[in-house]
Amino acid sequence: MALAIFDLDETLIHGDCASLWAQHMADIQWVDGESFLAREQELMALYSQGKLAMEDYMAYTLSPLVGRTPEEVEFIVGPFVEDVIEPIIYSDAMRCLAAHRAAGDRLLIISASAHFLVSAIGERLGVEEVLAIDCELQHGCYSGKTSGVLTYREGKVTRLAAWLEAEDESLDGAHFYSDSRNDLPLLQQVPHPHAVNPDPTLRAHAEQAGWDILAWH
Repeated sequence: MALAIFDLDETLIHGDCASLWAQHMADIQWVDGESFLAREQELMALYSQGKLAMEDYMAYTLSPLVGRTPEEVEFIVGPFVEDVIEPIIYSDAMRCLAAHRAAGDRLLIISASAHFLVSAIGERLGVEEVLAIDCELQHGCYSGKTSGVLTYREGKVTRLAAWLEAEDESLDGAHFYSDSRNDLPLLQQVPHPHAVNPDPTLRAHAEQAGWDILAWH
């Protein structure tokens, strides 16, 4: 049994769940839509350029959750996943997940989005195990802060290493699927890296390294 590891945004789904969640918060009036979304898009542009300080993005996008309980947020996330995320799941991603599942591989999603989003989407995809950005709770409510190492760039490598040790797992025979230049640190750690609909930087690296390049629809 090998590990089959997947990035989430723009890999398993055709979109970024954090940006879509920001839009959803505007739709349900948890935020002032126009100004909030404009700033969120500025931060996402930095992400695409590999220049984002993820702490800045999380501090901004978690601010509407301050004082809200996990149960309150989960109540909103459920319909969000059903209405917004399900229609943009790549069919090819579902087939890939099914193939690894049939092979007896252990499935893991590792994402630079908030855990409450990634776990709910993972459940819809039939993937129970996820590593994502953990959000701090104080007195049973979201504080607006993150906790622990963020699963972003080299942080994915750090968090995965800790998970492997805790689970007595290894990267022997492991696959990792991602679209993003930001995941190059982890892609370089696995024996079977797959570039899925890669951004230009990742595509160039994958072509030079002879990695598998996939077009998912």
